[in-house]
Amino acid sequence: MRKFGKWLGRILFMLVLAGGVVAVWKWEEIQRLHFVTTIFDADRIVHNFSNMEEAFLTVPVLRGDGPVIPLPDGPPMTLPPAVANWVVEADLTSLLVLKRGDVVFEDYYRGTTAEDRRISWSLAKSYVSALFGILLTEGAIGSLGDPVTQYVPALVGSAYEGVSIRNVLQMSSGVVFDEDYLDQSSDIRRMGRVLALGGLMDDFTASFTERSGPPGETWRYVSLDTHVIGMVIRGATGRSVADLMGEKIMTPLGLEGAPSFASDGAGVAIVLGGLIMTTRDYARFGQMIAQNGTWNGRQIVPEEWIAASTRASAPTDPDRVGYGYQWWIPIGAEPGEFFGRGIYGQYIYIDQQRDVVIVTTAADLEFRQPGVHRGNIERMREIAAATQ
Repeated sequence: MRKFGKWLGRILFMLVLAGGVVAVWKWEEIQRLHFVTTIFDADRIVHNFSNMEEAFLTVPVLRGDGPVIPLPDGPPMTLPPAVANWVVEADLTSLLVLKRGDVVFEDYYRGTTAEDRRISWSLAKSYVSALFGILLTEGAIGSLGDPVTQYVPALVGSAYEGVSIRNVLQMSSGVVFDEDYLDQSSDIRRMGRVLALGGLMDDFTASFTERSGPPGETWRYVSLDTHVIGMVIRGATGRSVADLMGEKIMTPLGLEGAPSFASDGAGVAIVLGGLIMTTRDYARFGQMIAQNGTWNGRQIVPEEWIAASTRASAPTDPDRVGYGYQWWIPIGAEPGEFFGRGIYGQYIYIDQQRDVVIVTTAADLEFRQPGVHRGNIERMREIAAATQ
């Protein structure tokens, strides 16, 4: 991958020498493209995940002008002995633990700080689920059984024709999409290059025409399904996801930082993984979800939607991790145990019975290795069990 980045860099340098005015005009796109091709390099990944504006265009997610709603400090906890090694092995950049809404542990690693605005990757999907549940309850969207093309006519003729909203929420659309982050030729890496050059996500999504099977039959993780949820939201409301997210979720949370979304060339938020926030603000969202959608005395997300979206309803294999509506349910989960997850070690882990929320950000290049994810969940379970 590093060789690919160096090769691209040489080509871009030659283009600059040869292209003159055209190269200057496209210099920002060239820089973003180079960033995207080296985004996961070992010597750059920690910096990159805290500086995603260098890779992608962004749109703000307004937090409103209200006061910050504090995260109170609680009695500090002692982490289980195995966690110290896990912090290093998992390349964590932050770890924050809430017990009954109080901060009982918080630390930052590998040169990061509490002010770092870290990329969510697929943690953003769980935020989209929460927003969707609000809009469904408000009546902006009719039913989970509605075809996505009812709200997004542009997808007629694509692989998403005949796919229901429930299918995309559960990642059971059947759409063929290669999500190998380590393969430069995969669909997900190709998508990154499209975004770096200011391309349009809606057009990219509509270009897919192949399905591996009927919608709703099998589960397969397809990040593009979440973009379709965003398209449905925009089609149903006539508003942007970033604006709706700011109004209905971020503003009531009373955030410390200024969140944003990576965006495409038309300013459309990359809802499948482009949210950028601080660790403490991720924790605020997690605590609100853990409290069945309430925060600071206000019902933000309907309690019924929290229950439905965090239940293992997707057609996953019985011996595999479960999936709901953009939330994961671990193997052997106790009631109220679920999590949001992003590549390279981003987690919001929730244990409602113990009233524990755990947030991690990380830059773990081994995140796809066998046993890594299960080990991460076991460490977080140990932390939750150790809280008083």
